[in-house]
Amino acid sequence: MIVVMARAATTSDVFNAIAEPQRREILMLLRAGERPVTELSRELGISQPGASKHLRVLREVGLVRDRQAGKQRLYGLDARGLRTVHEWTGGFEQFWNQSFDRLDTYVKDLKQARQEE
Repeated sequence: MIVVMARAATTSDVFNAIAEPQRREILMLLRAGERPVTELSRELGISQPGASKHLRVLREVGLVRDRQAGKQRLYGLDARGLRTVHEWTGGFEQFWNQSFDRLDTYVKDLKQARQEE
């Protein structure tokens, strides 16, 4: 008997939404400002429906906002939604700082040992 576990809905949280590389690329592109889906799909090299699907997911988790501008819809970054990611990754800052401090001490000790030889 094969048991298939259902995958959590992609739109359930920011972490699942940004796990997809093309969605991260969309966020990178939107850092420069608002863009229509046609431009995003061209930049990503994917179909417009594919880009629209990714934008819908990003909008549902609060990372992208949209507005009507004449005949087109413009999508923009709403980085406030990344706060949870920033807070989570920030928790590792102390770990990395300590690791770099230990590396710096090791390199200094190594240089001093070579000078004393």
